[in-house]
Amino acid sequence: MAMRSRGALLSLLIFLSVFVLNTVQVQGNPNYRDALAKSILFFQGQRSGRLPSGAAQQMTWRSNSGLSDGLQAHVDLTGGYYDAGDNVKFNFPMAFTTTMLSWGTLEYGKRMGPQLSDARAAIRWATDYLLKCARVTPGRLYVGVGDPNVDHKCWERPEDMDTVRSVYSVSQSNPGSDVAGETAAALAAASMVFRKVDPKYSKLLLSTAKEVMQFAMRYQGSYSDSLGSAVCPFYCSYSGYKDELLWGAAWLLRATNDVYYFNFLKSLGASDSTDIFSWDNKFAGAYVLLSRRALLSNDNNFEPFRQEAEQFMCRIFPNSPSSSTQYTQGGLMYKLPGSNLQYVTSITFLLTTYSKYMAARKQTFNCGSLVITPRALKILAKQQVDYILGVNPLKMSYMVGYGPYFPKRIHHRGSSLPSKASHPQNMGCDGGFQPFFYSANPNPNILVGAIVGGPNQNDGFPDDRSDYSHSEPATYINGAIVGPLAYFAGSYRS
Repeated sequence: MAMRSRGALLSLLIFLSVFVLNTVQVQGNPNYRDALAKSILFFQGQRSGRLPSGAAQQMTWRSNSGLSDGLQAHVDLTGGYYDAGDNVKFNFPMAFTTTMLSWGTLEYGKRMGPQLSDARAAIRWATDYLLKCARVTPGRLYVGVGDPNVDHKCWERPEDMDTVRSVYSVSQSNPGSDVAGETAAALAAASMVFRKVDPKYSKLLLSTAKEVMQFAMRYQGSYSDSLGSAVCPFYCSYSGYKDELLWGAAWLLRATNDVYYFNFLKSLGASDSTDIFSWDNKFAGAYVLLSRRALLSNDNNFEPFRQEAEQFMCRIFPNSPSSSTQYTQGGLMYKLPGSNLQYVTSITFLLTTYSKYMAARKQTFNCGSLVITPRALKILAKQQVDYILGVNPLKMSYMVGYGPYFPKRIHHRGSSLPSKASHPQNMGCDGGFQPFFYSANPNPNILVGAIVGGPNQNDGFPDDRSDYSHSEPATYINGAIVGPLAYFAGSYRS
């Protein structure tokens, strides 16, 4: 049996090496430290609200926006992030982004070096806003600002917004367990990031997380049902809300070690199989997070979550008998045509993190006859990160501003329109379409660090501003890659 395992392991590593070398056909040595710094800098370009001055706001082509957000509900909801290339604040993906940034900082903060304080600043910009959303009106959680149906018909700078800034919320009578569970996860994860550096802020984050999670558990229902076209089809909760209940409780268990959350997790169970991880579907992330206790603490209570995490990895792994994941000829994981890199970055985060947990206890697991080692997970994760940074058939970096060749015509309003400094006159809703949106010229403002939706299944990329499924950046794409970049920036040993 041992001989057979060693043989299977050897063939797996040979397969991975050939897979990487033969499919990509280019060599590269990415500067992970530079990519890490830029991946965090990107968030400054997505900021809403009153921007800080000096070094705290290096994206100088951006200025104040959304300063009356919340006015419609007579509350202050300024701040937070625009989710992608539009001017809407959707809390569901924003909270997921915050959770992933926090998880990355918790797992890899020691490898971040000078970028650690920048990562904390990126997290805090979101949590300051999420705290307002959760605390400003008792019994109500605000979950978005800006009418997406109106906003998506416009092409204007956030600084010029003249569209209605509708305010959306969930409550006891209009539940939203998915968005509330994710918000609770974000606040709980962030509370651990700030535990030592700002204990008072950390306590506020955690106490709010507990309240929001209680709301999610007590008044169960999907925010998609409550809010309809305000969030669908943009950020519908397609996977339902059980995954966010699991995810939120998992984060509160890690933050508090309270058996109450373990009992709730046990009632939900670990039986929902998946081969994806995203702002919508959190099952795989919850399984990896909870498997930490099985692996690092030898706690058998968490064994079912570990088994689910490993089955997920087997569905991702090339050459696994249970794999349900396609790879392009160039070696990129390919899940869905719309913004595929969001799945690549999120799943890659789980690969590096599970590899880290396994390596700490020198563990392996099996996908059929294949023995999966921490090193095998690491190699696959590195391949995905390297592809994004330019080790691919086009030799193109999909991170804006990184490397010699990167997307120049991204689907992003602020980046594609001249800044207030160079064009002080206001542009209305339609003002940006001609001559800017339809122009073949590169965007005038470089949104440094932004990772776009990425290439198609044939490794092709048209770099076309109107092709939003491939050319639009998003906070949740970047939020997930910060951790893996920090991991490889700290050290990489194959």
